[in-house]
Amino acid sequence: MATFLYRIGRWAFRRRRLVGGVWLGVLLLAVAAAAVAPSGEEEDLSMPGTESQQAFDLLDERFPESNSQGAEARLVFRAPDGRRVTATANKAAVEDTLGSLGGGDQVASITDPYETGAVSEDGTIAYSTITYTADTLDLTEATRNALDDAAGRARDAGLTVEIGGSALDSEEEPGGTTELVGVAVAAVVLVLALGSLVAAGLSLLTAFVGVAIAFGLVSALAVPLGLTSTVAILALMLGLAVGIDYALFITSRFRDERARGSDPEEAAGRAVGTAGSAVVFAGATVFIALVGLGVVGIPELTKMGLGGAGAVALAVLVALTLVPALFGFFGRRVLSRAARKGARPGGEHPAHTPTGRSGLSTRWARFVLRRPVAVLVTAGLGLGAVALPALSLELGLPGDESKSVRTTERRAYDLLSEGFGPGFNGPLTVVVDASGATDAASATDLAVKTVREMDGVASVGDPVLSESKDMAVFTAVPRTAPSSGETKDLVHTMRGSVSGVEADTGADVLVTGTTAMNIDISEAMSDALLPYLTVVVGLAVLLLLVVFRSVLVPVKAALGFLLSVGAAFGVLVAVFQWGWAADLLGIDRTGPVMSLMPILIIGIVFGLAMDYEVFLLTRMREAYVRGATPGEAIVGGFRHSGRVVAAAAIIMISVFAGFVGINSPTIQTMGVGLAAAVAFDAFVVRMAIVPAVLALLGHRAWWLPRILDRVLPNVDIEGESLSGRVPASQPGPDASVSRLPVDRY
Repeated sequence: MATFLYRIGRWAFRRRRLVGGVWLGVLLLAVAAAAVAPSGEEEDLSMPGTESQQAFDLLDERFPESNSQGAEARLVFRAPDGRRVTATANKAAVEDTLGSLGGGDQVASITDPYETGAVSEDGTIAYSTITYTADTLDLTEATRNALDDAAGRARDAGLTVEIGGSALDSEEEPGGTTELVGVAVAAVVLVLALGSLVAAGLSLLTAFVGVAIAFGLVSALAVPLGLTSTVAILALMLGLAVGIDYALFITSRFRDERARGSDPEEAAGRAVGTAGSAVVFAGATVFIALVGLGVVGIPELTKMGLGGAGAVALAVLVALTLVPALFGFFGRRVLSRAARKGARPGGEHPAHTPTGRSGLSTRWARFVLRRPVAVLVTAGLGLGAVALPALSLELGLPGDESKSVRTTERRAYDLLSEGFGPGFNGPLTVVVDASGATDAASATDLAVKTVREMDGVASVGDPVLSESKDMAVFTAVPRTAPSSGETKDLVHTMRGSVSGVEADTGADVLVTGTTAMNIDISEAMSDALLPYLTVVVGLAVLLLLVVFRSVLVPVKAALGFLLSVGAAFGVLVAVFQWGWAADLLGIDRTGPVMSLMPILIIGIVFGLAMDYEVFLLTRMREAYVRGATPGEAIVGGFRHSGRVVAAAAIIMISVFAGFVGINSPTIQTMGVGLAAAVAFDAFVVRMAIVPAVLALLGHRAWWLPRILDRVLPNVDIEGESLSGRVPASQPGPDASVSRLPVDRY
């Protein structure tokens, strides 16, 4: 692979105008396609095969005139100063408000709170439900404005009015202040790490090109493939993070090769052949892990995985082709100022500092070699302590209760909980399919009676029959909040109790609704977590076995990955469930961790963890196979890659943390989880545990049974096949920067 990529690097350098033109053309096409494409729609989470989804499908089939998952709004009214909404003036204001909505083109129905009994016991709070004929994102601006105007009329009359329901749901758009802060931090780190504004700008430019193309493609395909804004934000987040890192690794290797005396084209080829091989492997691991999310069976998670995988694939292609092409355009300006001027005494390049003037990475590696047991125990116990909260991990899906108190949806949620009980915001829908029953009416009555007599049910509504009279639907309001464990237990108890109705009458009774669907999805995610983790860890072991031709290195890497993930889950529980530092991060409400996050974080972190493992250990193995002792190989790996890996990790942490400012529970959870996981993996696992374990193992770390040595393919990620390609201009390992050509390269 190294030889093939070496040729690509040299070709891209020579044909830089062609390569740059092709990427510019692709960028313009992607942006143009996104500009003319219609906006995508936010889709409700679905889980084919679950009882909740089966019930929703039945409702759409038997009640075609109503959209079971269509847009809905709730206008919640509160009388001022403890007065009653039933007072004459307040009642007139409410009725006038609802009357103003009656002529809307997309309005299907409006309930009158005074006729339906939707008034709290103390008479201070009332609500009206407005249903629409269209889905949330199909609602026109006129429809949304009419809802806001109606609420304004009631407010003018002295009432407190808040709006809840799915009619106000909107897509989260990237591009806020915190994301820009993350990019700014990444830029500063790049300048400090590379010592060159041009080199830093090159890494940012190539990352932006890949991200822009990925974002444009996701936007253009949003309607045909049903891609949501979350898919676009994930593609942006991952593409930016790995794009900067991949360009940084190749740029750093290019500068090393130039310092050894290679001419520019040769240095570009060797950089892509060596660091590029690691980039391909690292990108492939992220790609496979993200595509593998499709096995869970949740369409939205599959789309997120494919969107992120596409962004990573583009980042790899850009790094392998556009980066070496830009080396040709920028010439010697990619090198640091000290390298260009040969500023160090004797012309020694910073990357090849003599032993007597060791850098921080080298000194740290030697410290670990002297005290491997202490470092290993301290790092392991520290990560274990951080991971302890993960034992209390609870999964759920965010609703209006998780939104900021500054939003009208959250205030409407709180008003309804205050006036009608916490379970009112999460009603359960019971569907009675009596097409196979001998007496549909008796089956429906028995189902209603069974549910009404259950503990934990606050109220049961009257059943509504389909036109064919073979299906009935009624609601059951729990006494507890939608995300509580008691409500989850109630759903399971209810499904168990109605099985008696099915046995006695022959009818099928299904429990559904948004709350039940969220419970089903969360349980499915919990059930899939361990199998997916097993597959990911197994894949890591196999891939690293092939790459490093070692048995113990892959096992060590997999265990380190588990420690990183466990610690990241511990942070999620501490922040989002327990509320630690929630105010600092702008998180207004604590509760269960979003059920999609654990599997999504495992898939992403798996690939990113392998990034740092490969980039760090590649240099170690390269030194070891060339005759260095295990200790010398560790020090050499840190001398060449430690600083770059640390810079890459800080960049990735900054990018992920920058997305915490987006007012979306999904994106906030993803940003915190990924930033924490990268921090633990890069600075604790790869920088401390890895060298400590390798120091304790010595030569055994690189042991491989003879039978595996014969069977496993040699992917040559270290670039051993390039060792014989010594350019005529290369003066030797002790070449100084002063011997570099004095032209533009």
